[in-house]
Amino acid sequence: MRISDDINKPLESLAKKMDRSKSYIINQAIKEYIARQSLDDARWQETLQALESIQAGKTVAEDNVNAWLNSWGTGSRTAPPKA
Repeated sequence: MRISDDINKPLESLAKKMDRSKSYIINQAIKEYIARQSLDDARWQETLQALESIQAGKTVAEDNVNAWLNSWGTGSRTAPPKA
C-alpha cells in the first residue's frame, strides 16, 4: 500500500506513541471506515423507506405525536400513534 508522506509521517508518530505497528493502525482505521460506511448505508435505506412512506400518505398528525410524547413519564403513557 502506498502512503503519501503527509500521512506517513503522522502515522509513524502515532504508531510509536501507541506502541503499535503502522499496519495495525491502518487496519483499525479501515475497519472503522467500513463500519461507518455500513451505518451510513443503513441510514440512507431507512431514509428512502421513510420518503416512500410519506409519498404513500402514511403520516401521523403532529398533534397526535405531541400528545403521545407528552404522555411519557406521566404514569398514563399512551400508545404511539399509527399512520
